[in-house]
Amino acid sequence: MAPGLAPNPVVTLATMSELVSYELDDGIATVTLTNGKVNAISPDVIAELNVCLDRSEADEAIVILTGQPGILSGGYDLKVMTSGPDNAIALVAAGSTLARRMLAHPFPIIVACPGHAVAKGAFLLLSADYRIGAEGPYRIGLNEVEIGMTMHHVGIELARDRLRKSFLNRSVINAEMFDPQQALAAGFLDAVVAPEDLMVTARSVAEDMKRLNMTAHAKTKVKMRAGLLETLDEAIEADKQPLW
Repeated sequence: MAPGLAPNPVVTLATMSELVSYELDDGIATVTLTNGKVNAISPDVIAELNVCLDRSEADEAIVILTGQPGILSGGYDLKVMTSGPDNAIALVAAGSTLARRMLAHPFPIIVACPGHAVAKGAFLLLSADYRIGAEGPYRIGLNEVEIGMTMHHVGIELARDRLRKSFLNRSVINAEMFDPQQALAAGFLDAVVAPEDLMVTARSVAEDMKRLNMTAHAKTKVKMRAGLLETLDEAIEADKQPLW
């Protein structure tokens, strides 16, 4: 296949579980979180997201990751996080490994954020190549310190790399939450649009990205993020100690 995606035929294929759905249409894979009203990130959700990334690689597809109206994700599944330190450490490690994988994914990942993105939900934004948010009374940010969790090493390093310096302390140490326009200024988002335009805009961005040479995109992404990826590998190991 040619390095770009334009030669692909139009193919529509959809699969859905209770947690995540995958729809392939003309070289663009839309992955939708559907795990309850807050889209909690559980071990099973992470496993299915990894399956979706595997599939998008096989399909040579640009990825659009989104959630349900009003919510991308409220963060890690608190039932798992409070069920014991070993379970919490394992969930955070799996989520951090997913973030690292997203940052090195060979095809572009676009997040269409339809509303709130809190804690791990916000880290999904920080792990993508392009982030579009829906305008509205939504909260985006890292609330770990507010709810009594010491920020993990991977979270600190992701924030340090992807957020603007003037917002770093406010986000990580002060657990300040932002509306979509403030999140745009902070570096969580690259664009903010009306809710009814969110998926149309994401699709338009994905279509435009088809002009990229995907081999060059993949190699350049890994080269540019090499330092961050190495740092995250070390941070994942460091986070295997008790989190708080």
